[in-house]
Amino acid sequence: MLQNLPDRMIGAARLRVATYEDVENDAGATVQALLVVVLVSIAGGVGALLAGDATAAEALIYGVLRSIVTWAVWALVAWIVGGFVLRTAHTHADWGQLARGTGFAQVPGFLNVLFFVPGIGGLFALVAFFWQLAGMVIAVRQCLDFDSTLRAFFVIVIGAIPVAVINVIIFMVTGI
Repeated sequence: MLQNLPDRMIGAARLRVATYEDVENDAGATVQALLVVVLVSIAGGVGALLAGDATAAEALIYGVLRSIVTWAVWALVAWIVGGFVLRTAHTHADWGQLARGTGFAQVPGFLNVLFFVPGIGGLFALVAFFWQLAGMVIAVRQCLDFDSTLRAFFVIVIGAIPVAVINVIIFMVTGI
């Protein structure tokens, strides 16, 4: 189950279309995608912890839970928006395909472990954000069988709205 995970993570980080097609079509890769989301969240939590921006509980426990919820909801919204609202004649996808693709798109978030580096930690986070965004666009484009990268980008932008609302609610409830 995990034997090809490192290769898939490298392919996702390199934004290889073939990697996103591979995970889209492998239902067994859903657990791998979840593992990627959790590991990336832990890396970001360690970076925040080392930077002194969070306690261990905030950085790791709540960070992992928030990441899983955010990932699952974003995949759901991408499936609804891209699979029904902005669908094309070629669109065929289910939530699992989008969950796998968008999960692997999170790989560049490992850079967030460097958030603690004085003066440039925020730069690592910014690079990770845009790199993840590029991965998300490729994942959505491939998983929804879109010909248009712009259409995939709009699915991601629309999906960001409920994800942002959920994160605000989590912040209001937990203060974290």
